[in-house]
Amino acid sequence: MSNQAPNEARVIPLRPATAPAPVTAPAARPTGPVADAPQQPRPVLAPRQTPPAPRSREPLWRDLVGDVLRRERLAQERTLKDVADAARISMPYLSELERGRKEASSEVLAAAARALGLGLTDLLSLAQGELTRLAQVRPARHRTPSASHHDGMCLAA
Repeated sequence: MSNQAPNEARVIPLRPATAPAPVTAPAARPTGPVADAPQQPRPVLAPRQTPPAPRSREPLWRDLVGDVLRRERLAQERTLKDVADAARISMPYLSELERGRKEASSEVLAAAARALGLGLTDLLSLAQGELTRLAQVRPARHRTPSASHHDGMCLAA
């Protein structure tokens, strides 16, 4: 059994003892049999800061590649298991790739592309085309003219 009063929460410090003590407010005094229990001051919490309004985010490369993989697989009317077996990767991993949950290595992407009858360049070109299409749909913010314009795929190592 605990020494605490029945309706009191136990305070567990989350900061090291060297941290300054939080500002406390006097606790309300209960009535009845609980009134004799020792009262501990309750910490006063700082007001919660509201997060900034969400901006439309840039699409992630893994989401774009995953969308292309799924679109190509469904266009061929193939199952996850069929493509995963052909690519020699696990079915859950391929599913995570398609959903944009994992960043795949170039070897895994090449294997998945080959299993779908594509080359790695085909897969990346399709993803780059999707990125270009999405960039045209989204209004550009503070876009500055670039010294060089690329009509094709540009990858840097």
